Amino acid sequence: MDPVDIRLLSLLEEGLPFVSHPYVEIGRQLQMTESEVLERLKWLREEGVIRKFRARINQRKVGITANALVAWKRGESGNGDVGSLLASYPCVTHCYERLPVPGRWEYIFYTVHHGYSREEVLEEVLALSSRIGVADYLVLFSTEEFKRVPNVRIRENGGIMP
Repeated sequence: MDPVDIRLLSLLEEGLPFVSHPYVEIGRQLQMTESEVLERLKWLREEGVIRKFRARINQRKVGITANALVAWKRGESGNGDVGSLLASYPCVTHCYERLPVPGRWEYIFYTVHHGYSREEVLEEVLALSSRIGVADYLVLFSTEEFKRVPNVRIRENGGIMP
């Protein structure tokens, strides 16, 4: 990647300009043609730098008001494929495995769920618990959102801001 790629990624992180030809506008800011912008984006995609390109929906505006982090303990038969199994369900938007703190915090799998109501999320989690054979879990609903930004941001100097 060169400085132009870094600037392009930085601009894209802010979102596409809401104009009829967004890549022309981005190109104008980078002193490039629309074709050059698209060619660089194609290359960044092929190299795996850009994984996905999609709209970011304001979930509250479409009625999704219940958000929960679910902490799962290890299953009776150990971990097995619990993480992969959890991640395979459409109701799970994020899935992580973390080390427990023996004697203090034994939860090792974490999933994030979104729904139109708390009841909907709780029903999904209960069904999921039954399917994966893990009955020991905590459902932690969000009460307020203080910050929500993309996971990784590109700095002007090319560094990554986690």
